Amino acid sequence: MALAIDLGQRGIRTCVVDRNPQPPQIPKGQNLTQRTAEHFMAWHCEAELRAAHPLPPGAGIGGMTMYGSLLSEYHLDWFNRASVARYYHTANARLPQYKTEAVLRARAAEIDAITLMYGWTGESVAQDDSGTRLGIRNLTMGETAEIDSTYLVGADGSRSKTREAAGITETEQSHDRLMVLLVFDSDALHRLLQRYPDKAIYKVLHPDLDGYWLFFGRVDHGKSWFFHAPVPAGTTRDNYDFADLLHRAVGEPFDLDITYVGFWDLRIARADAYRAGRIFIAGDAAHSHPPYGGYGINTGFEDARNLGWKLAATLQGWGGDALLDSYDAERKPVFASTARDFIGRYIEKDRAFLRAHTPEKDGAAFETAWRDSQSDTWDVDRFEPHYEGSPIVPDSAGSPSAIGQHDIAARPGHHLAPPVAGLKGLTATFGEGFTLFTPDPDTARALKQAAERLGVPLATPEAPPEWFEAWQAPLVLVRPDGFVAATRAPENADAFAAMLARACGRTAAA
Repeated sequence: MALAIDLGQRGIRTCVVDRNPQPPQIPKGQNLTQRTAEHFMAWHCEAELRAAHPLPPGAGIGGMTMYGSLLSEYHLDWFNRASVARYYHTANARLPQYKTEAVLRARAAEIDAITLMYGWTGESVAQDDSGTRLGIRNLTMGETAEIDSTYLVGADGSRSKTREAAGITETEQSHDRLMVLLVFDSDALHRLLQRYPDKAIYKVLHPDLDGYWLFFGRVDHGKSWFFHAPVPAGTTRDNYDFADLLHRAVGEPFDLDITYVGFWDLRIARADAYRAGRIFIAGDAAHSHPPYGGYGINTGFEDARNLGWKLAATLQGWGGDALLDSYDAERKPVFASTARDFIGRYIEKDRAFLRAHTPEKDGAAFETAWRDSQSDTWDVDRFEPHYEGSPIVPDSAGSPSAIGQHDIAARPGHHLAPPVAGLKGLTATFGEGFTLFTPDPDTARALKQAAERLGVPLATPEAPPEWFEAWQAPLVLVRPDGFVAATRAPENADAFAAMLARACGRTAAA
């Protein structure tokens, strides 16, 4: 849905085929980062996102880690995204995925270029040199149809039919754990946790689980909750006492009403390619992992923002042959790093701690180790996906990665931070093409003319000198997705044109 909006706003005719007439009412994908909220600004529905799930006064969206049980005396703040708020153009958000999707569906319905086909499912996928063909079936009436398109993107989940039909293989790392997802109502648990009014997610580390989490999350800050936990192999809805599991995880009995029971396998999987000819995959179809840290939905949205402008540029004629290939080159290593350096690190770090320390063995040593192992903000501070070394990012070296360093300085391949704290509206200048910030109006005019000769859309908004002092750059060229393409002042208009051509995938990397 996000990708359709990204394309439709650019006038690209797009059809969305979705088997669900309404978003499934399962509370997943709730933690939206500041970067994801920036996407909603770009899609012109951030206000609707904020209004979709209002929080009561005093309610927060922070996290907490506990040892042993939810009501343990050992607890520390965890996953505080506020520590990086200065580097983004808006605040993070928290709401169930079905409410997020409702916002996107409403926005998509406003865009004439988007055709929405709810209640249909993909049945077959084919492609040739001129385009793709998707066979679809209506799940209610059984009617069939075919859709011809120039490109096809499968955002159809971790068991993607599109990925399989395109012949794209995936590499899987199984943790051999069956996980349960419970959704339940409990006023009693809300009352028990009023001691932590600014928290909405809680991970519990239990020594018997060897680094795997018991994970609670609020849905509505009053009554509804979700819970993930490992369960024995062979567990079904009918042969296990889930209420007892919840009581043990909390640390005491409490009244509850379970409304949903689902299961999933704890695994990390990544497609070996994100593109096969005219077919692309995005979101869980390209990468899947346990819901540790809220990376899944945010990574999928970034896929959409990365791919959207590249498809549009190619269809509009100003994107070069290398541009669509850069989607794989940029996004695939970022997820590999996310899986290895963040999600995998969670499990390994917590496992090592639990094996080495228990309060029963040595209380003082345990408390010191507990604070040292759980109170750092490394995961938030260092999660800064970037595209250094991308084939379409001039003047950068290295490799795209999820590990970075938040900085106000503008750096090729990195997200552009606001130069002034509290600055509003800067991202509104990022249009359908590139954006050039320069302190000199004459330079802006000359370089805009060079872009026009290339046929590349380029906006040149005014920017005061102090911005460049903060960015530590003489000029800043920004891609449509808000990442910096270049910061080097070109010698002349021809040199700028060469830089821009490289950023559009029209020339190969040197």
